[in-house]
Amino acid sequence: MAALLATTFGVAVISATLIVYDSSRPVVQPRLEGAAVLVLPMQADNEFGNTADFVPWSANRARQIAADLSAVPGAEAVVTDRSFYAQPFIDGVPVEDEGAQDAGHGWSSAQLTPYRLISGAAPARSDDVVVPSSLGLTAGDSVSINLAAGATSFTVSGTLDGPAIYFTDGVAAQLDPGVRAIGIVASLDAGIDELARAAAERLGDRGRVATGADRAALEPEFVSHRRNLGNQLIIAMSTIGLFTTIFVVGSTFALTTAERRREMGLLRIVGAATGQVRCMVLGEAAAIGLIGGLVGAAIGTVAAPALRILLLNLDVQPPHFRLQISAWPLLVAVGVGVCVAVIGAWAAAGSATRVAPMEALLEAAVERRPMTPLRWIAALVALTGGLGATVLTATAATDSRVNVAVGAAMLLILAAALLAPVVIGPIADTVVRLLASRSSSAATMLVRAELSTGTRRAAATAAPVIAAVGFAVLLSGIVQTMAAAYPAEQAEQLHGLALVTPDGTAGLSDQVVAETGAGPIGTRAGLPTRVFVPGAQGGVTVVDAVGSLDERYAAPGTAVLDESTASLLAVQGGETMSVTFADGRSESVVVSQVLPLDPARGQFVLPRDLVREHDPSALTDAVFVPADRAPTHLTAGARVEDAYSFALDDYMVDARLTNWLAAVLITMAVGYSGLAVVNSMAMSAHRRRPDTVVLKLSGGTDRQLMSTAVGETAAVVLIGAALGLIVTVPPLLAMAAGLSQVTETEVGLHIEWSTVLEVVGGCLVLATAATAVVVRRGLRARTGVSGG
Repeated sequence: MAALLATTFGVAVISATLIVYDSSRPVVQPRLEGAAVLVLPMQADNEFGNTADFVPWSANRARQIAADLSAVPGAEAVVTDRSFYAQPFIDGVPVEDEGAQDAGHGWSSAQLTPYRLISGAAPARSDDVVVPSSLGLTAGDSVSINLAAGATSFTVSGTLDGPAIYFTDGVAAQLDPGVRAIGIVASLDAGIDELARAAAERLGDRGRVATGADRAALEPEFVSHRRNLGNQLIIAMSTIGLFTTIFVVGSTFALTTAERRREMGLLRIVGAATGQVRCMVLGEAAAIGLIGGLVGAAIGTVAAPALRILLLNLDVQPPHFRLQISAWPLLVAVGVGVCVAVIGAWAAAGSATRVAPMEALLEAAVERRPMTPLRWIAALVALTGGLGATVLTATAATDSRVNVAVGAAMLLILAAALLAPVVIGPIADTVVRLLASRSSSAATMLVRAELSTGTRRAAATAAPVIAAVGFAVLLSGIVQTMAAAYPAEQAEQLHGLALVTPDGTAGLSDQVVAETGAGPIGTRAGLPTRVFVPGAQGGVTVVDAVGSLDERYAAPGTAVLDESTASLLAVQGGETMSVTFADGRSESVVVSQVLPLDPARGQFVLPRDLVREHDPSALTDAVFVPADRAPTHLTAGARVEDAYSFALDDYMVDARLTNWLAAVLITMAVGYSGLAVVNSMAMSAHRRRPDTVVLKLSGGTDRQLMSTAVGETAAVVLIGAALGLIVTVPPLLAMAAGLSQVTETEVGLHIEWSTVLEVVGGCLVLATAATAVVVRRGLRARTGVSGG
């Protein structure tokens, strides 16, 4: 039953996550639905070699391309689309909008949207603007729109029944000179395929044509970021579901096979070959996998909407995310269920084939060999690897320290689970001896005897507890320790500084930067942008650049690179390189310096004026000023923070998702482990039902027998919990030591003990409840037989 439930639960998780993953593919943005064809520039590669940003056309080049496309038959309108930062302020307060970075457009782009004017008229003057009707404004009202230069007053010329803010095309061209898309509106009698082919011929090698779902390639960065975060979460969920299902199914079949050794021996006596026994076990597993897969796929389909709501609440999917149920996620999930069940039962099938026919005639109360040679080898390899990885954790690189710690902990958890048959006996004997010295009850003696003679059965119960508690300690420890380390590190680096940060806006405008007094050495006000440069292997590479006010790096016509970026681009100090900016124009700059990595400086530093000239809508992320020179007055949309508050807020942006991910994974691990515990305890209690009857006939009361069984279960669970804690703490201590060295602050071990206690308590309740139910049923059944 546990194997069936584990497979069902695992397939339900996998099918739900696959449905969400399939539905989370990029979709055409609503504001571009009216464009039958999108004409896009070529894309550059990022520093990892992956296809990334579109290389913008300059205004002149885009104008020529649009003119060429206007002659395409079937093109009713050719629209040069522009997107830039624009955010309205109502009553002096910014209207928060995560899409504000791309909320501004030229009025001609309204032809590409399904939205229409519901009042007023199109913008005609440079100070006219069309705003969403949701703002509650009417034509003729004055509204303050925050742009990269600062807050500017506009007159509402009309309202729209959709999002975004529309300016005149002239203003849009000033705020976003570079062009990343040209939309073609098809006439009513035009064929899309013919229109696309004709557009591609006119375009030539200047870009590419996108139709249908391919138009989703043009989406805001915040939407892509959300989708990537959501995909990471569901991949982690499906991965733990897959491997934990294999673990539970494998341990269940191993215990089942051990309990059915006499049955296997009888089959061998009547002539069953080893291959037939193997096929029987694997056939049972395949049947369980198929049934569990079908039921799990149905449950996963029902659960997918709940997973969608969870992801939306976590802000890891775009707001317009909708589920689409297709066949392939369900078919894959069912197939995975069958494969997982067979894989989990494979080792048990091999053990079943080694049962000798004479074992059908034998019945030993004591296990002959708690550990097989293969299990010894696997346990020692895992233990050695875990200890070695623990040592490496303290000296690992910053970006890999957590991964090494996780690997070390998982290896030690595996080693503890494999060594449980030889560890639990001595531990239980020591504990029970201490209890026996204070109590001479028969129950204590029976618990000691059961744990000493049934170590394999006890290990089967303890193994999932070790995994659940170890996993809870590991995840909560990593989250809590990093939460203490990284804000402290950043606060130490920013000691003596005050920070001006956005408050409800997408970034800081030039107006706010000027109010901070940024400029002299000792202050930082980097203006981020993306630039396109020739790659070392040919092609175009896009890199993050920053416009600096620091006189050491801001000489006109120069650029300062860090060593890794210079190596990536194959340039050296003194060389001249061509840089293409966000407006599509290129300039030659001289690499004046190649310096060691310094995140505070940036990897590709240019003069701030040069960046602003080519990227009129770029926003400053934050301004760093000495604490004694912090501004006392700022316009709306900015605030002053101390170093620690900034560091904590900055960390919590990622920590929020990390905490939820840890909670989800811990819940799944506990659920699976609880299932395995319930199954192993139920099977063990069922096997001991004849012993229970004998003890009852010998004078034992129901209460004594129940307390004996529950006491044994509780002892095994607590021992497993202790082992899970013991093997997980060393990697966490090593990680904390490494973080102390890197951050140059005192970092201790931090564990969410309430979570660990909840996990231990949950396993204890599940295990003892399962034992109590089976024992009670056995007592009632035997009582009925005796009474008859």
